[in-house]
Amino acid sequence: MAYVIDRDNLARLTAEVAGPVLVPGDEGYSAETATWNTALAQRPVVAVGATSAADVQAAVCFADANGLPVAAVATGHGAVVPADGAVMINLRRISGVSVDAGSRTATIGAAVTAQRLIEAAAEAGLAPLAGSSPNVGMVGYVLGGGLSPTLGRTYGYAADHVHTAEIVSSDGSLRRIDTDHEPDLFWAIRGGMGNFGVVTSLTIGLVPVTSLYGGGLYFAGEHVKEVIDAYCRLVAAAPEELTVSFAFLRLPSVPSVPEPLRDRFTVHVRIAYLGPAADGQRLVADLRAAAPALIDTVAEMPYTGIAAIHADPVAPAPTYEMSALLRDFPAEAAEALIAVAGPGADTPATIEIRQLGGALGREPRVPNAVGNRDAAFQLSAAAFGAPGMAHEFRAPLAALADAMAPWATGGKQANFLTGYDTTVEAVARAYDPDTYHRLVQAKRAFDPGNMFRVNHNISPGR
Repeated sequence: MAYVIDRDNLARLTAEVAGPVLVPGDEGYSAETATWNTALAQRPVVAVGATSAADVQAAVCFADANGLPVAAVATGHGAVVPADGAVMINLRRISGVSVDAGSRTATIGAAVTAQRLIEAAAEAGLAPLAGSSPNVGMVGYVLGGGLSPTLGRTYGYAADHVHTAEIVSSDGSLRRIDTDHEPDLFWAIRGGMGNFGVVTSLTIGLVPVTSLYGGGLYFAGEHVKEVIDAYCRLVAAAPEELTVSFAFLRLPSVPSVPEPLRDRFTVHVRIAYLGPAADGQRLVADLRAAAPALIDTVAEMPYTGIAAIHADPVAPAPTYEMSALLRDFPAEAAEALIAVAGPGADTPATIEIRQLGGALGREPRVPNAVGNRDAAFQLSAAAFGAPGMAHEFRAPLAALADAMAPWATGGKQANFLTGYDTTVEAVARAYDPDTYHRLVQAKRAFDPGNMFRVNHNISPGR
């Protein structure tokens, strides 16, 4: 049965909020509720376009008074659970950035994208621990851990560098938290995602990086074994300043795809090295010699250009994903992956093996809830289709997980939980048991009614 909003309550909310307040049928409702992953159609009972923390507070109080859950979205990349029957708070208008070069920090609003922060920090000769996608919202990325494929092995997770947070909790109060103010909540949000409130602002640490040696090497599929053998040799002795991943690509024949990569199986090796370019050249020489490259973009580059390393898609699309953490990636694992997803296989997915380790494997100076730091590699895969195809893609994505199962840790990274990982058991795999237990306790303390459940939910239980 459809939930009917009392018109007087809705009028009061509209009067309190500076941004738009929309219900189904209103002009602009579809645009306000659209997310990056178009596999899901979102039908909240009310959509609130928040322009400030005060707007968020008003929306949360409205949800509380009406017994409704809250779904918070910014760029919409992490939306994997339908917001039907919820109050959706769209944070995209809260996008301020302030960089303090002296303290090497940036204070960012809830919807600041990675590329915007990268460019703002670069003006001060600094860099955030950003991910591979330029248009992902930094706050959501950080709350889920923040795995940087350029800086992570050197500096750890982005969540390890949070100084303070501003969060609207389930009672509508605005809290400013850090290690000295509500430390249990501060611990929980750094890795516990959006389960404890709506984070409207973060102050995060930046690092003194302005350039790196990086880019992509693309190889024809017939050379996959030689390339992956060279990859394995490289990562076995890689310094912490080097991160190397590879992806199996099956790209369509469209103008946005470089001609040598169209309508064929290719191997894309992604490289990021923080040392001198001459040292980087020596490190990747064996990879370059493994096979003729279709495209070679590896060179010294400004940090502001890191989006080109992975070349992730930026346009919204219906996406279906899976991931798994691996304790190792030996030759036997490479053979198994090639058998199930290589040039002779019939799979719809783009598959990546990403190197972890280094600082990602160490506990941070200020503890947080980011789990599964013992993994050495991560497998992730994405299939692109049409809305409503989750069932069709489940089997081919599960086949990848099954092939890698002998080397899997059983855990996952919180940011890489997908639409197939929404059960209590699946979410718990993003944490070690003690951490998950502590997160549940924090949930009981700060969101006992589970208002913030339109997500990869940590339930307060009963």
